[in-house]
Amino acid sequence: MRKYLTVISLLIMSGYVFALAISWRIGEGYQIRFDGKYAHGSFQKMEGNIRFDPANPVAAQFDVFVDVASIDTGIELKNKHARSDKWFDAEQYPRIHFVSKAVSRTDTGFVVRGDLDLKGITREIAIPFAFRSEAGRHVFYGKFKVNRGDFGIGKTSGKDSDSTAVEVTVPVLSMD
Repeated sequence: MRKYLTVISLLIMSGYVFALAISWRIGEGYQIRFDGKYAHGSFQKMEGNIRFDPANPVAAQFDVFVDVASIDTGIELKNKHARSDKWFDAEQYPRIHFVSKAVSRTDTGFVVRGDLDLKGITREIAIPFAFRSEAGRHVFYGKFKVNRGDFGIGKTSGKDSDSTAVEVTVPVLSMD
């Protein structure tokens, strides 16, 4: 009986921790930029659910989707190629999905670890980020690299050039 009470207590406390995070709505002006050997540009459409309190990062949850067809390299032919089955295969895999597993504080901000699902392949990644609040404006900012070879995107060489740098700036509005 004691064992069951302990499990129930843990479940109740974990629900309480979840309730302490703030719900955020993704605001206007977000940017998802990428820069790799073969292409640079941005994705224009993103949506998701964010629960985060900088005072309690362990309670945070990120569940974010990016519309693959919204890729913009600045060159329409390159956009069409990126959407094709040789790269992102937007028809079969229309969304990039990231869902967090854990968030922790670092010396310079935070890091979120979670699963990135891209082109039907899921890999765990870590994304370092900062959360800034100034004059009622709240913004998430992060920079990280994604090895496109891990997701079967394009031809790979096994070198650093297989990685694409990603920079994300996401203004948010409190829903609480």
